Amino acid sequence: MMLPPVIGHRGAAARAPENTLAGLRCAKSLGCGWVEFDARLTADGALVLCHDDRLDRTTSGGGRVAVKTLAKIRQADAGAWFGPGFAGELVPTLDEALALCAELGLGANVELKAERGLAGPTAAAVAATLERLGHKAPPILVSSFVVEALSAMRTLAPRVPRGLLLKLLSRGWSGLAARLDCATVNLDHRRVHPSLVAAIRAAGYPVLAYTVNDPARARQMFDWGVTSVFSDVPDIILAMISAHDPRQPALPAGPLEAAQLGAAR
Repeated sequence: MMLPPVIGHRGAAARAPENTLAGLRCAKSLGCGWVEFDARLTADGALVLCHDDRLDRTTSGGGRVAVKTLAKIRQADAGAWFGPGFAGELVPTLDEALALCAELGLGANVELKAERGLAGPTAAAVAATLERLGHKAPPILVSSFVVEALSAMRTLAPRVPRGLLLKLLSRGWSGLAARLDCATVNLDHRRVHPSLVAAIRAAGYPVLAYTVNDPARARQMFDWGVTSVFSDVPDIILAMISAHDPRQPALPAGPLEAAQLGAAR
């Protein structure tokens, strides 16, 4: 199980409605080997794919996900807002998304989203889902900005690789990544520079950068040693890689390319 240079962001968010099964299928059709999507808890303990804490932006419904039942959320249309060809898309459950990823041969970076007080229960639900799926689950990386969620995942599912999501690289980042036993450090590409990438890689962590939609910027990221970029337009970034002059340095082979994600650090 290897991380590719390009990971479809929320499926392929510029090509299909984000966090939907249609988006995952689209990402696969564009050449992605991995996708990223967001998971959060409903009022009745189900896990659904939704980036925002509210349904308003990406569905015909409204209100907070955490106070609505799965049945109520499934009444909303999650595709029509993007285009008429996607009308009728439902907000998928995590089980449905992982089953489709396994069917399509996609790896999945599951980002844990949680409102205050729900980090532990969200992690517990994700861990239980992955344990139930067992070998039927696709390759998985679980990431989050929420330290409590990653800490709970470390306790409940220690063999599932974890990615530390950060907006800024604070002074104590390395201690935090070590304490959480993370496999990757995932950063906002706008904050990335060569010395920062070098420092993170020297500490033994691959760098994953979000969200990169410009091929020139992606090329720069790879030249600096970034392992993977998340992109809403994975086809454009993949085309750049495909067209890359073979005489130039190859894409970096970071620690995750040298060992399986599931291997103990």
